[in-house]
Amino acid sequence: MQPKVLLKELLRTRLIECGWRDQLKVQCKEVVREKGLENVTVDDLVTVITPKGRALVPDSVKKELLQRIKTFLAQQTNL
Repeated sequence: MQPKVLLKELLRTRLIECGWRDQLKVQCKEVVREKGLENVTVDDLVTVITPKGRALVPDSVKKELLQRIKTFLAQQTNL
């Protein structure tokens, strides 16, 4: 499996484990409830949820991914 795919899977797993995904679902439901189902587009949700989603990623997940990326890059330069 490619390192990019492995990092995506790791990120996905960590975000699910920490409840990030569930938090975003709640945020999306709130936006739909406020605006009404008929008045919300996917673009509206992306615009509102993206900054919240980024802010909700735990520092521990960011640090772990950064470390994995650094390790991968170090291995590539040593080849």
